[in-house]
Amino acid sequence: MGDLPEALSQYEKSHELQKEHLPPNHPDSANYYNCIGEVQRIMGHYSESLYFHGRALSIRTLALPPNHPYLAASHNNIGLVYQKMHEYSKALRSYQQALEIKKITLPPNHPSLAASYNNSASVYYENGDYLEALSWYKRALNIQTKALPPNHPELATSYNNIGLVYKMMREYSKALLSFERSLEIRKLALHQNHPDVATCYNNIGAVYCNRNEYSKALTSYKKSLEIRKIALSPNHPKLANSYHTIASLYDHMGDYSEALSYYEKSLEIKRTVFSPNDSKLVTSYNSVGAMYCKMGEYSKALSSYQQALEIMEMTLPSNHPDLSASYNSIGSVYRSMNEYSNALLYYEKYVEISEETLSPSHPSMVSCYNNIGLMYYSMGDHLKTLSFYEKGLQVSYEALPSNHPDVAALCNNIGSVYKSMREYSKALQYYEKYLEISQGTHSPNHLSMVSTYNDIGSVYYDTGEYSKALSWYQRTLEIQTKALPPNHVDLATSYDRIGSVYYKMGKHTEALSSYEQCLEIRKIAIPSNHPDLATTCNDIGSLCRSRGEYSKALLYFEKVLEISQETLPLNDLSLTTSYNNIGWLYKNRGEYLKALPYYEKDLEICLTTHGANHPDLAASYNEIGSIHRNIGEYTKALSYYEKGLKISQDALPPNHPDLATSYSNIGSMYYKMGQFLKARLSYERALEIRKIAIPPNQSELAASYRNIGMVYESMSKYSEALSYYTMSHDILKKLLPASQPHIATLKKSIDNVKKKL
Repeated sequence: MGDLPEALSQYEKSHELQKEHLPPNHPDSANYYNCIGEVQRIMGHYSESLYFHGRALSIRTLALPPNHPYLAASHNNIGLVYQKMHEYSKALRSYQQALEIKKITLPPNHPSLAASYNNSASVYYENGDYLEALSWYKRALNIQTKALPPNHPELATSYNNIGLVYKMMREYSKALLSFERSLEIRKLALHQNHPDVATCYNNIGAVYCNRNEYSKALTSYKKSLEIRKIALSPNHPKLANSYHTIASLYDHMGDYSEALSYYEKSLEIKRTVFSPNDSKLVTSYNSVGAMYCKMGEYSKALSSYQQALEIMEMTLPSNHPDLSASYNSIGSVYRSMNEYSNALLYYEKYVEISEETLSPSHPSMVSCYNNIGLMYYSMGDHLKTLSFYEKGLQVSYEALPSNHPDVAALCNNIGSVYKSMREYSKALQYYEKYLEISQGTHSPNHLSMVSTYNDIGSVYYDTGEYSKALSWYQRTLEIQTKALPPNHVDLATSYDRIGSVYYKMGKHTEALSSYEQCLEIRKIAIPSNHPDLATTCNDIGSLCRSRGEYSKALLYFEKVLEISQETLPLNDLSLTTSYNNIGWLYKNRGEYLKALPYYEKDLEICLTTHGANHPDLAASYNEIGSIHRNIGEYTKALSYYEKGLKISQDALPPNHPDLATSYSNIGSMYYKMGQFLKARLSYERALEIRKIAIPPNQSELAASYRNIGMVYESMSKYSEALSYYTMSHDILKKLLPASQPHIATLKKSIDNVKKKL
């Protein structure tokens, strides 16, 4: 506040002395009242200011001619106070009275008339009447253009004001031209590092940001910051504002670590300038919390949000809307941490304040219902989620215009719930409502639209309509490529989705290209041990495996395992996928001894996590059994196959096809060990199950007949062997071309048996 209280005291003392020598309505008294009123206004004491300016006006009205310039000044001062009090109609009336006097006493192009036009324009601007504001600012500029030199600073101010109006009207090209003209004048009229030049760069950056031209916005914002670093003290609040603005841009760009760095610089300055409990710190704490939340560092996010809350609880009434917003933020963090009881506690405080201070159909209630719905969605309770979303939607229909963004957002959220419930037609219905509303306020290629384009793409993906899914995902990518930096993480996600669609469509070359583009971006944009990198490597590994490129697949699966081992507990169940994938590759390359440790590690984790009788263990035992069979360790193989069978018998229906596979594997081990009777019994049990579980004339039946035939042949029971070989051959003839090697092998076995009869 500087020396304002002292100035006020001096004015009041001088006025008391003056009253002893002057009559009550002397014009000099009006001057003192005017000065006291101005100091009170600057100090934010608007009622007191209004009182003293009113006294000054009363005296001048009595003492001066009706069109005296001092009367215009008094009306103008009163208008300034009313504007500060947001009493815009009274402010306009006072400004108009000042203007009428000036029109009578001044030439038509006098700069003081331009000042009056600017005052009225600023009221219209603050009140959201941008067309009127533009009209009045242009009148002011018209006078200034005639009355002032071409590079006068006041011209720059007018161009700046007009630019601000155009920005609010979303006429960004016109706004940019006005701001650039203002910058051009200020560069000539002021020195290069003047704070007003910094303001121009800041405004230009804001327009580029609104146009999604983030790299240009960043350049302008950083120019503004560099000037303020030179022109202002190190702890000046405007420096804090610059850091905050740049942080917000990095946030939009998805570069959360950079955003956090700038938010923290802004907070550091504010901590130096303001007291620990000053409300000006709240925004910074909340912004830092939001970044930690987006980075998944929820404990740090919680700490920042709670620091903001502590200040607000000390400085605001218990039912203040800002407190309710803070409770909402903390509830959302707890929801992300899956601490739903804590989340509910804060959401209930949020709702309590909202219901106490707002009407049931107030627009803010939409946010209440939406956030509680989100929490239930996170808990997987889709019916409760729908209940709250639909309440929110009902309020939004009553309280908001039909094309309001909150209406669109709720339609989108309801669509997501129906998608999770696999009610895809309903999901599409709500997504289409969202698009219909949003396209009234945004162009179809606006960055805000891509989330729903992705949701629609995922519906078509889930329903197997891959061409439609691809179209929506590619539309998203096209928008992101224009709006985002080339290594933005969202671009990687889009390439990943497109790769998945191509994979489903069997277009492996295109899928691989998309996955590799995804991987290149993620290598740059996220830490080297980030789980998303593992996901991409796993996708590429799976694709290479399906193309028979086992060496390449192995490299990617090993990278997945490396990342997973760094980021997960040693016995985390997610690791089993990597162990299985690597084991499978080594097995199929014939490197059985290398495969075995990976399958054993998989089994170890499953036993630790699930216990000894979990159904998933059957697959692990069978894989290890197959490795021992391939390296000729039949006794060990038999032991693992039998363990697998026991678990499957407990977990599956008695005639499940997987049981047939287990019996067949066990039969093959007895056969290899020369225990033909046991082999035959196992093979026959497999056959019995397959006759019940699968349609006739399937290759699995043919295999069972052939296996039993082999046992009978080994037991020298050639007639029985011929019978089973023939049944196997009859099935395969219907399934395979005559030139197929399996048929030739079986035909040879039949001929050999016939010779032995």
